[in-house]
Amino acid sequence: MEKPRSKSVAVCVALLAAILLLTVAGLCSGPVNIPAGSVFAAVFGQGSGNEAWDYIVRESRFPSTLTALLAGASLAAAGLMLQTAFRNPLAGPDILGINGGAGLGVALVMMLFGGNLSLGSMTLGASVSVIIGAMVGAMAVTGLILALSARIKNPTVLLIAGVMVSYLASAMISLLNFFSTAEGVHSYTMWGMGNFGGVSLSRLPLFAVCAIVGLLVAFFLVKQLNAMLLGDLYARNLGVNIKRARLLLLLATSLLAAVTTAFCGPVSFIGLAVPHIARLLLGSADHRGLMPVTVMCGAAVALLCNIASGLPGDRGLIPLNAITPAIGAPVVLYVLLKQQKSY
Repeated sequence: MEKPRSKSVAVCVALLAAILLLTVAGLCSGPVNIPAGSVFAAVFGQGSGNEAWDYIVRESRFPSTLTALLAGASLAAAGLMLQTAFRNPLAGPDILGINGGAGLGVALVMMLFGGNLSLGSMTLGASVSVIIGAMVGAMAVTGLILALSARIKNPTVLLIAGVMVSYLASAMISLLNFFSTAEGVHSYTMWGMGNFGGVSLSRLPLFAVCAIVGLLVAFFLVKQLNAMLLGDLYARNLGVNIKRARLLLLLATSLLAAVTTAFCGPVSFIGLAVPHIARLLLGSADHRGLMPVTVMCGAAVALLCNIASGLPGDRGLIPLNAITPAIGAPVVLYVLLKQQKSY
């Protein structure tokens, strides 16, 4: 028992060191060359003596780096919970339609309301409208999946139902694209490419609070997730309330996926691939070690993608969804090939 635990600690320490290095690299990299000393002075509020550098670090690099860290951790935790709950290695927020529901909510806001939503005399800005749209869409899909789970007991069939919900959301988005204005289509297309740099410093606390709440619930469910690995009957024998645990799991997954999608766009493959990377690193399915390793691995992968998106420098940012498949697709293919050999 000590050996797996010591390996888990060693992997966590290595991932923590990687996260720290990638965080520093993210703060110091960009089209504008800023000395490392000036970067840290700006981050800690001392001021570098150059107002332009201070503004770039505080308003752009710091929020995007922290957003990438939280978004990667959130998507990875959501993917792990879904793969465990459905006992399927291909389960994830995008596969079950949760990301699709969030995207549909955003599409409704951007294309039908032009980025602004009026509620009586109260008018919310475009960014808040997008967040609300994503949350409503994701929660609606989660409610539908919960209703289906009460009737569909087979996890594989429920996963297929989630895929159908995702296709339905995509079809509705395509219809909205057809009837929308050119400006609305352009706004949705840009959002759909994914970007960790879209969260301003003023919006960062809201994103951080929502992500941390979802992650805390994920860690709270570690014991129930371990029991679910052995099947619902065994979990019930251990005293786990399966219905309550699954409800909390889907709500936490919905919150993590919806908030990340609203702020960063529909980032692909992180939720699907990172849990498999964590299992390969840890060599164990025990969620007491697997959950923190998955969360930290997701943060590290997202930080790496954030740095890679800014590599062209003055040529602009590469869309995240042009980078994440390069990391995630080979991992998923490896898992599929490994499963094929086991049959």
